[in-house]
Formats: sequence, C-alpha cells, structure tokens
Amino acid sequence: MGYGKDDELAINTIRLLAVDATFKANSGHPGAPMGMAPVSHVLFNKFMTFNPKNPDWVNRDRFVLSNGHGCMLQYALLHLFGYGVSLDDIKAFRSVDSCTPGHPEALDTPGIEVTTGPLGQGFANAVGLAIAQASTAAHFNKPDFDIINNHTFFFFGDGCAMEGIASEAASTAGHLQLGNLIGIYDDNHISIDGDTNCAFTEDVMKRFEAYGWHTQWVKKGDDDLEGIEKAIAAAKEVKDKPSMIKLTTTIGFGSLLQGTGGVHGNALKADDCKQVKSKFGFNPEESFVVPQKVYDMYHKHADEGAAAEQEWNQLFEKYGSKHKAEYDDLKRRLSGKLPEGWEKKLPTYKPTDKEVASRKLSEAVLEAIHDVVPDLIGGSADLTGSNNTRWKDAVDFQPPSLGIGDRAGRYIRYGVREHAMAGIMNGISAYGTLIPFGGTFLNFMSYAAGSVRLSSLSHCRVIYVATHDSIGLGEDGPTHQPIETLAHFRALPNMMVWRPADGNETSAAYYIALTSKSTPSILALTRQNLPQLENSTLENGIKGGYVAVENENADITLISSGSEVCICIEAIKYLKEKHNLTARVVSVPCFEVFDTQSKEYRLKVLPDGIPIMSVEAMSTLGWERYSHEQFGLNRFGASGPYKDVYKKFEFTPEGISKRAVATVDFYKGDKVRSPVNRAFQQLI
Repeated sequence: MGYGKDDELAINTIRLLAVDATFKANSGHPGAPMGMAPVSHVLFNKFMTFNPKNPDWVNRDRFVLSNGHGCMLQYALLHLFGYGVSLDDIKAFRSVDSCTPGHPEALDTPGIEVTTGPLGQGFANAVGLAIAQASTAAHFNKPDFDIINNHTFFFFGDGCAMEGIASEAASTAGHLQLGNLIGIYDDNHISIDGDTNCAFTEDVMKRFEAYGWHTQWVKKGDDDLEGIEKAIAAAKEVKDKPSMIKLTTTIGFGSLLQGTGGVHGNALKADDCKQVKSKFGFNPEESFVVPQKVYDMYHKHADEGAAAEQEWNQLFEKYGSKHKAEYDDLKRRLSGKLPEGWEKKLPTYKPTDKEVASRKLSEAVLEAIHDVVPDLIGGSADLTGSNNTRWKDAVDFQPPSLGIGDRAGRYIRYGVREHAMAGIMNGISAYGTLIPFGGTFLNFMSYAAGSVRLSSLSHCRVIYVATHDSIGLGEDGPTHQPIETLAHFRALPNMMVWRPADGNETSAAYYIALTSKSTPSILALTRQNLPQLENSTLENGIKGGYVAVENENADITLISSGSEVCICIEAIKYLKEKHNLTARVVSVPCFEVFDTQSKEYRLKVLPDGIPIMSVEAMSTLGWERYSHEQFGLNRFGASGPYKDVYKKFEFTPEGISKRAVATVDFYKGDKVRSPVNRAFQQLI
C-alpha cells in the first residue's frame, strides 16, 4: 500500500494546476481542489477503472463532483490521466467556449458524467447512476458474465450536505441499499459565509447512519493516504448499503489562507501562489507545470483502464454468442435508439371514443408500450394512484431483502421527494442504458425545478409526468392548482412542455418525448375527463400544433391547449348562435415542437387577417407569441368541484365568447398580422 514522494508530487501537481488556473482566470474556487487532491489521487489512481480514450465505455466507474465549484480538481485529473483536456484547456479555465467552464458540464468536457454546480444536484445524480447500474446489471448479467459491475463514486461538501435535495437523495439511497454507491464528504468546515459553525453544526455521520449508510471517518484527509485507501477499500466491500466516508481536510491546503473562507471562492494572490509553489518544491516563477513522472504514473493507470475495457469487450462478445437477445438489446440501448416498430403500440382514438382524463390516457400509453420499450424505468413521488404511472404487472425496483420487489423491477417508489426524484432521473439518464420517467402533480414540479432545469441544460432524455395540471383538479384548491408553472417551464430552453387535449395528443407527446434523445419533456395532464377531438391524430399531434376545427371566413381563431381546447370548440356554436360570429380552433399541445415547424405550416395554422385569442386556465405569460389577446388566470385558483371553479373564472363557452366578441370588435377594420410573422424570423 506504501506511498512515497512520487505520490506527493502528483498530489501537489493537482493542487498547483488549480492554483494557476484560478489565478490566470482571476476567478474560481482553488480551496476545495487543494484540500481534496490527496483523496482524488488515491481514488482515481488506485480504485477507479476507466479508459480516457473512450470516456463512454459503459462499464467504467463513474465519478461525480457534487461540490462542482471545485471543478479545477476534476479538470486537472482529466488532463493528467489523458482525457481530451489539454494543458491549453486548463489555461483557458472559465473562458468563453473553453471545455473547462466554471462548473462541470457533461456536454462540454470529455470525462464529465453529469452537469453539477447547484449544490446537492450531483449527489442526487450519483444516486441515479447507482440505480441505473443496479437495474442494468439485474437485466443483463448472467452466470459467468458479470458485464455490468461498476461503482459510482462522488464527492460532496458541506454545502451539498446542507441542501435539501441531498437529504432526499441520501434517504432514497439508504432505503434502496445501493452498495455500489460511495460518497466522500469533504469535511472542511467552510462555506461562503465562513466557518460552518455559523449555520451547520449537526453530526453528519449520525445523519447518514440514520439513513442506512455505512459510515467511516478519516480524520487526517490532508496526508493520511493509507487511511484513505483503507476506507475506500472497506466501502467497496459493503454490498448492502451505500457508503459515506467523512474526510476531514484543510481547505486551501498550503495557502496562506488555508482553513478559512478566504480561499473558498477566490483565486490566490500572487505572493500566495509563489509561496505555496515553493512550499511544495516547485519553481515559484513557473506556472502550469506537470512533471513527467506524474504523467507517467497516471498514464500507466489509464493504460490499465484501456486494457480492462479490451478484456470487457472480449467478454461481451462471448456474452453475445450465448445471450444474443440481451446482447442486441444492450447494444441498441447504448446507441440511444428505440426498438424497431415500438410506436405501433401507441394507443389511438376516434372521436366517438369515451371521455378520459389525460392522466389515464398517459397510463394507457405506459401500459401499451412498457413491454416493447424495456429501457423505460419510472415511478412517482408517492402519488402513484393519482399520477397513474404504474402499469398493471409492474415490479418495484427494490432491494431483494425487503421482499417487495427486486433489482430488475422497473417501478421506483421515490417517496415524497420530488426534487431528488428529478435529480435521480438525470443520473439514470446519464448512465446511458435507461429512459426514466417520474410523476408528481404539476404544481410540485416547482419543488423539483432546480433539477428540471439541469435536465434541459444537460440534454437528458427524461419524462416528467405532471398530473392535476390546472384549476381542473378542483377541491384541493389554490395550494395545489398550478397557475404560473407552465409559463416557467415553457421559458426553459431545451424543454418540451406538453399539455395534450385528448388521447391522440397524449400518444403524440410520448412519441416525441421518447424519440428526442437530447431533450427532456414535461407532460401536463388532467384529473378531469376530456373528449376525443374530431381532427386530432397522432400525425397532427406530433407537429405540436394544428387546426382542431377549421371554418372558412372565420372572424376569430381561438388557440388553446389541454382541457380548454374542448371548451373552445363548444364556444364555436355559442358564438354563432348568440353573436353570429364564426370561429376556428387551434390546439397547441407543445409550443416548443410547434415552433420547429416550417413558417409556411405555422401560418396555415395561424394565418394573417384573423385576430387570435388564447385560452388557458393559468398564467397568460407566453401566449403573446401566438395570439393578439390572451384569456387566462393571473390570480390563484379556488377550492370547489372543478366545474364550479371553471364557472367562477368564466372558462366556459359563454365566458370565452364574451372575450372573443371583444377581441373581434377591437380588431375590426385592422389588417391583422399573424404573430408568426416577426421581425426576427429571418434571424432564427
């Protein structure tokens, strides 16, 4: 196990790359890298199996830096081990278009598994990666073919430990007994406000013991390399619990400001840079120095990882000769493709079919496709019976010891943990073999918003099943009725927000959600029943918007989504009989998908010359992109039977008609131009 001067040299090289990069950028967090360099050296060089030449090898060990502000630690490691991060990239830290941004981003940097930064997110991602590994292993491993057996390691700090999402995720991992998950807690007692004594004095180890984690404490994290190695080795031997190693370190080790908040989020001063280099035996006048000995040591381990992958590839080929169906399925999953012809299982509906709530229509899709899309793994944040996210013969993903499921189960009981559920789904997606979905009420997507944002930023294929989507949920009242939620998530770049109006639109939402490899989706679904629309088809739905009812020489276009589309259609008759006005109705189940259609198509749906009024029982924010006038709800809802609540706020044929008449009168005589015609259109 012995450690010597070469190990010390490697550790100090990591520290000084972080010092130099943050100094050059005059920005960043050198403290955590300087404190965590010893454990990083031991973990990456002694325990982790990976191949820098193929960062996507499926059976690699995963590493997540939940305290992502310390990303120079990870960038230094990636460079030293031979990933596609050059010394020039290190020098370009935090500069525009570099592959070394200010926090780890999976899309920018080879070797970064998940996008972290907001504290606690990486913790939840790591739990998701561990769940995905356990599930994939249960489905594909066979006697003599242990093809999926990697571990997930992650670092987290005091900030992560304080964030609620980490508590939710830790509790989930403890219940699930994820023995493939090892977290190392950087116990340096510092956050941005200074010593954690000002706000965080709990016993973190006792907390994790209560969660059901195996815990250890290495008290001399700055230099006890043998103690660190023993702790990680012991953690790997624990198969029935996740492991947490509390590692007491000195933030900014070697700096004049070591152990203080001053080294947390600020680059070292020039004199401090020089003295720390001298202290570590480096030339104080030189920067970005990597001794050849360090490259040689780390490249040797990288070569061992490449050899391990080659050995795995040979095992996988033998596996293919004995278990061809599983071999083909795993290769397909890793390609991101869906099974051939799966979409033929999507339910379709006729206008004469019965009225059904879209949450039940979503359940019908899952029931129809779960066997032909075996990649799907999903669950609910304790609302299974309300979200309708579980197919009839589903088995729960559980530790076998509990007797209520197994590792091959595809239904996850997330408990009342919306935020962790979303973060865990991002981790599951990042693993590369599964497509996660998760349910809660649309209103409580706001609890999960931090993770949902990272789904978009990270280009994760995840599906949020968000039921009880409006005042239509009725009696639970304003605390549960989402008003602003859709406007929030529609504003997210790279997020498809679906609000289907019937069965075919619901199937269309799932079709696009599953075929979009790099865009997450939110499906906003009703509690109340909806009729099947006359002009609704799968083909129309997948365009994101279409004409639900066409009328020649119309006086007004009513544009809507979800449960209000059918009310707009009812309003056509009322407008004709009471006001002698002709209306047409457009359904837009998904803004983001509709916006990708050709301008010619969008102008056909929303033509010039006709005023357009939007109708949606929530905030009007965002509807100005498609309409001249907006009818919505810019106040909180009310408690009562849903039809009474709709009547109170005039989401009725009469209420819609009243506003439609006012719109027609206002624009009478004007040459009304479609909102599709915009000045910036040619620039998009």
